Amino acid sequence: MTTSRIVVTGIGASSPIGGTAPESWSALLAGASGARTLEYDWVEQTQLPVTFAAQAAVRPDTVLERPMAKRLDPASQFAMVAAMEAWDDAGAPDVEAERLGVDFATGIGGVWTLLDAWDTLREKGPRRVMPMTVPMLMPNAAAGNLSLHFGARAFARTVASACASSTESIVNAAEHIRSGLADVVIAGGTESAIHPITIASFASMQALSRRNDDPATASRPCSVDRDGFVMGEGAAVLILESEDHARARGAKIYAYVVGGGVTADSYHITANDPEGHGARRAVEMTLASADASPDDVTHINAHATSTPVGDPNEYTALKAVFGERIDEIPVSATKASTGHLLGGTGALEAMFTVLALQDRLAPPTINITTQDDAVPFNISGAQVELGRGDQLAISNSFGFGGHNAVVAFASA
Repeated sequence: MTTSRIVVTGIGASSPIGGTAPESWSALLAGASGARTLEYDWVEQTQLPVTFAAQAAVRPDTVLERPMAKRLDPASQFAMVAAMEAWDDAGAPDVEAERLGVDFATGIGGVWTLLDAWDTLREKGPRRVMPMTVPMLMPNAAAGNLSLHFGARAFARTVASACASSTESIVNAAEHIRSGLADVVIAGGTESAIHPITIASFASMQALSRRNDDPATASRPCSVDRDGFVMGEGAAVLILESEDHARARGAKIYAYVVGGGVTADSYHITANDPEGHGARRAVEMTLASADASPDDVTHINAHATSTPVGDPNEYTALKAVFGERIDEIPVSATKASTGHLLGGTGALEAMFTVLALQDRLAPPTINITTQDDAVPFNISGAQVELGRGDQLAISNSFGFGGHNAVVAFASA
């Protein structure tokens, strides 16, 4: 068990609005949108009712060396790109292999590898199915490959908690450092599931926006005319360290990881609890572990997916924790710009929360035409200054299966 605090020393991302963490952050502050029409033959061939998504700004196989890219599913490719950036950003920590861990996440895993292999089997027979199909499609492929690449021998753990996955992995990473299992952890999440089957399925359950004629404004969290989320893809990584280890090597510190909470709704496999009991408890656990009160929170990155039901349910949960003060705390709903990265979304939003604390700016939430009275967050289409002094921010993630995960960061 360590008494040292947990710090963020490196960040990396490959997102729909930027190929790197700085590019993604700059585009978010500028009010960019990553959603655009899908230019693939399969969109028309499969007669998809939704013809757009928030694809990554830079394809990962154009960044990685070809031999590495060929043995990785796109989800693992994104993970590797983001992790390599974060590792370099952290100064390539000098850490014993047995003290370096990986806590990584995905919501779905290697869906492209799986379904491409199925097509190959049907069309060309079993001899043409790649030997590496299973190692590429398995949900722990990203964690395993990061462990191999960086020589992490403490552990390589995978969380698959739908859209709460990578926030839960960050919470786990902090706990693993605090419990003495590692000095440094590569934490985050990834997803590459913009595929006909996932689009068709989400569209069938009426979860996706159908604004095919205007993709850039389709994700409208908290807006009265929101009609569903926008599929996104990519990955984000945070390098977490014990403060003692980071200080000893002279590392820069972005922020402190001060708390986290993970709960389950046990309500419905896809819908979150309308009373927000599980989400409320996750926030309360986070504040308790941070030894903080609701009055200490100065910024919230909301899960806010732009679904008619999900956004007000999140407000209900937060109102139960913060009371009337929830209408004063600056809130950002960054999925308006990035779309919803499923298992990668929590890590990306955690990174945005860290950068918000560093730059003292709550990023804008685009596309709100008229804010819904049922979701009266203090949310803005412009950047909001967070002020000087100590700052405490939380980032929320909620997923299918009733998963709730919240992480808290304090300014450095």
